[in-house]
Amino acid sequence: MSSTLGVPQPDQASYMLRTAATDAGRAYKRRLLELLDVRAGQTVLDVGCGPGTDLAALAERVGDRGSVIGVDRDAAMLAQARARTEGLPRVELREGDAHALPVESDSVDRAKIDRVLMHVAEPADVLAELRRATRPGARIGLAEPDWDTLVVDSDDLETSRAFTRYTTAEVVRHATIGRSLARLAERAGFRVEAVDAVTPVFLDFREADHTLGLGRNLRKAIDGGHIDQDRGRDWFAGLQQTPFYASFTLVSVVCAR
Repeated sequence: MSSTLGVPQPDQASYMLRTAATDAGRAYKRRLLELLDVRAGQTVLDVGCGPGTDLAALAERVGDRGSVIGVDRDAAMLAQARARTEGLPRVELREGDAHALPVESDSVDRAKIDRVLMHVAEPADVLAELRRATRPGARIGLAEPDWDTLVVDSDDLETSRAFTRYTTAEVVRHATIGRSLARLAERAGFRVEAVDAVTPVFLDFREADHTLGLGRNLRKAIDGGHIDQDRGRDWFAGLQQTPFYASFTLVSVVCAR
């Protein structure tokens, strides 16, 4: 059995940066920015900006006359974002919660929120805040996974299914929000313009273990009585001994105010 089962959750900033650097991460982010159609001179809001993964790309698009506002409630994340955007005068970082954005009403031309709604207390309230902050005609980009679609190949199909059920029921607060983005955006008063779905595929066990939390979440599932200990350990060991495959669906929605 690998010692991964005993490894604590990784540093969140490192996790976000590494995930964004994967082929799948780069591909959907690039597509989302294309659909957002960020232009020179605009004001762009990145809600839940984390360690600043996308801030430089946004700053490049708005140019010298535009501005980029990154908001995150985690001071440690913002510290990393400041270090990553040092020398970019058009980037401003603000500490605040997505449910009460520290921006003026009708002040933003473009906004994005990427893999954040699945964690917040009330996604509908966050979308309402986005509508308040954006100007008429603004475009908003949303991207979230649908963890119900997580598949991990194994001879023990039932344990793979049990792992997905545990992930959706216990690990992620709003595990299926990806499929609901368009509906929630319309309810918030936005006009949905594009819906994309991509399937990140993991063929490397170590990358999947890091990104999908295979080992750390399996340990929690075993400790909580959701998966039999011996069967879970055998399942995890088997994943490392054969050609590996895992995937899930990530949904992106671009809408207009």
